[in-house]
Amino acid sequence: MFPEQQEERVYTAPVSTQPKAVQLFAKIISVVLHPVFMPTLLALMLYKLAPVSFAGITPKEFNMWLLSIGITTIFFPLLSVLLMKGLGFIKSIHMYDPKDRIIPLITTMIFYFWASHVFQNLPKVPIIMKVLMLGAFWNVIVLFMVSIFFKISMHASAAGSMIGIIIVHMMISPINMKIPLFIAIGVAGLMGTARLLLNAHKQSEIWLGYVLGILVQIAAYWYLK
Repeated sequence: MFPEQQEERVYTAPVSTQPKAVQLFAKIISVVLHPVFMPTLLALMLYKLAPVSFAGITPKEFNMWLLSIGITTIFFPLLSVLLMKGLGFIKSIHMYDPKDRIIPLITTMIFYFWASHVFQNLPKVPIIMKVLMLGAFWNVIVLFMVSIFFKISMHASAAGSMIGIIIVHMMISPINMKIPLFIAIGVAGLMGTARLLLNAHKQSEIWLGYVLGILVQIAAYWYLK
């Protein structure tokens, strides 16, 4: 007698019971605040909210930084995922199955490492930008390790990074960031709610993502200080 084999869990697209309008709103939030956009959006947010931290940096220089971040953390990861889907390495670009996240996260890890390495060595880069890029790289590493064992919300992790980088800025700068912090918490809550409305994650996966995102940014600061 052979032992009964355990059936492998099949992950499919989540089914939401919410009204169509609510689902549409949640999908828009999920796309606009997708994790792949967050390093670029957060760099722009820091530049607008705390220009003093970027003293001596011309708008042209910052725009070149932003373009570099966008190419490295948006274009190349998205292109890689599309190629993996076309070649059959992953079942869906939405990566419902945690196993589908493994190879894309490894690839993304390489791009984020390069972006972090470049910004650690560029002249005149403020510490807050170095923290942001190193934290983004570490975030992908932790997401990769966690995804081997169970599912976690990458959206919530990105939202946690947003809160974390503002907390770091409050630690190193006298600029009042209380209002941006409250807004970031609200946006993070909206993102987590959107994922729950779409039935894409459990609450535990959302909260774990928040905690991870906050901690990696603070850890990156303590490492670089």
